[in-house]
Amino acid sequence: MLDILYSLIPQTLFFAAPLIFTALGGVYSERSGVINIGLEGLMVIGAFAAVTFNLLYANALGTMTPWISLLVAMVASAVFSLLLAIPAITFRADQTVTGVAINMLALGFGVFMIKQIFNKGQTEFISEPIYTKDVPGLVDIPVIGEMFFNNMYITSYIAIAFSFVAWYVLFKTPFGLRIRAVGEHPMAADTNGIKVYTTRYIAVIISGALAGIGGGVFAMTISLNFSVSTIAGQGFMAIAAVIFGKWNPLGAMGAALFFGFAQSLSVVGSSIPLLENVPQVYLLIAPYVLTILALAGFIGRSVAPKASGVPYVKGSR
Repeated sequence: MLDILYSLIPQTLFFAAPLIFTALGGVYSERSGVINIGLEGLMVIGAFAAVTFNLLYANALGTMTPWISLLVAMVASAVFSLLLAIPAITFRADQTVTGVAINMLALGFGVFMIKQIFNKGQTEFISEPIYTKDVPGLVDIPVIGEMFFNNMYITSYIAIAFSFVAWYVLFKTPFGLRIRAVGEHPMAADTNGIKVYTTRYIAVIISGALAGIGGGVFAMTISLNFSVSTIAGQGFMAIAAVIFGKWNPLGAMGAALFFGFAQSLSVVGSSIPLLENVPQVYLLIAPYVLTILALAGFIGRSVAPKASGVPYVKGSR
């Protein structure tokens, strides 16, 4: 049993990290009242930016390359998120349609730029990925040390830490209160001096930045290159995690860990007695089936912020 946990838990945290970052971004956007269906596209831009920067500057930057690449991915996706924010907030376009357009545009843009830069449809594998490490001291703890601190990606710990920071900011700070206010009752927030448009812009940009980190982490720990199929539905899983987690950062983290567990079964399922005879294809599709079930309300009814998806017109009732 312990052998199974030793392989299952690290894999769960490994697959969950990109989903956690991206889901946190979704929470901030939707808490402000802007539905972000474009998380998939923002992850694509993050993955594209991270891999491209990594390949071009690995020789010059060495071991710092993946971390600077993550910053580049964060900035690139934050800027790209304006293509959602401007139509949805300023011009009051349908947020769902805009998000779908972002997903299509991001994938086409990424593939086009790869062909322009590298003259091929996909990149080479990066030479400076994010490596696994042992956590000094903690890895020596009996039983749990090997489960949680042996040969782990630091991005998994950073993602979990970000979840607690995101929860604190959203529920314990004035800034978080403003985000929740414009997502629940923007007219009341406006009456009390909160700048609804500005707050929503900031929340969407934060969403883009976090989704970019998620895409960058995925590219530099899992895929290690960029192609048309690099992200392949991870952003939609993150959206499901937002809903499954009831628009709460800690709930979204828990949902992302659950989906990460589902993905890990495709890797370690053959070593689990109950799953060893299950065809591999079923284990591969399990995360997507669970995503559909979560979105369909299988887990329980989730209530979105009241103004989510509703464009705000100043002075309207």
